[in-house]
Amino acid sequence: MTPPTAPSVWKLRSQTLTLGPLPLVMGIVNVTPDSFSDGGKFSDTHSAIKHALRLANQGAAILDVGGESTRPYSAPVDTRRELDRVIPVIEGITKETKTPVSIDTSKASVAAAAIEAGAQIINDVTGLEGDPRMPEVALNSGAGICAMHMKGDPQTMQDDPQYTDVVQEIYRYLDQRKTFLLNAGIELEKICLDPGIGFGKTHEHNLQLITNCEAFLELGCPILIGHSRKGFIGKTVDVEFKDNPDTTESSDQKTLANDFKIANRDAGTLAITLMLARKGMQIVRVHEVAQTVAALKMQSKV
Repeated sequence: MTPPTAPSVWKLRSQTLTLGPLPLVMGIVNVTPDSFSDGGKFSDTHSAIKHALRLANQGAAILDVGGESTRPYSAPVDTRRELDRVIPVIEGITKETKTPVSIDTSKASVAAAAIEAGAQIINDVTGLEGDPRMPEVALNSGAGICAMHMKGDPQTMQDDPQYTDVVQEIYRYLDQRKTFLLNAGIELEKICLDPGIGFGKTHEHNLQLITNCEAFLELGCPILIGHSRKGFIGKTVDVEFKDNPDTTESSDQKTLANDFKIANRDAGTLAITLMLARKGMQIVRVHEVAQTVAALKMQSKV
């Protein structure tokens, strides 16, 4: 069987992204106070907009705005609070840049309001299964769609996830979601798929998915990988932070230790990103856009 031709574009609501030869970089804009990776640094509207515009200037091709943490065991956020977090940010971003905005949500009402505010993409960690109205919103809005695999939900997904063959099982799930979306009337060129690194997978499952990610190219849709700063990287690269062992740990030392841990995870993230580029992945979702863009550019020259 001849594999499908790699997609050359991803059609959004009113824009079209050209894919390849390097992955597009999706910059993460967490408008949450409890993000595992950035500690709520950008949880207010002004700082989130400023951060997003900085990422756009650094070369982000997409800005992914989310108002509800999906880290393991995170508490859900009600619709009103999520809207209050993300809509002013999306409005502020789209007034200042043409870089397309993605709304990271599993709620149809939030997605619809975000599209009205200027978002171009719906990025749904439930694969458009979490809210029965989401496929209709996706179709009627004409937005680009990213459907992700998640085993369970954020409150349960890391409770001993089991697979017989993690790559094949997630491949089948994404293939089924693609077929569902096509049958719902959504154009193939609007669909992007994400195997869901860190969402209901052990560290070993995540490594298997990364190592074998080229298998997902056979689905014939753009593939997005969201690996940035995740636990399986920490398990591999985190080392103990040592400052001054003769002093009592202070808040400053805790901050230094956290910064040290993030720096290690950013290095691990970048190593994986370069491998993903060699394997033909079309989109990478990361926190550190400038480093990623520079590394990808350098890799393309050597």
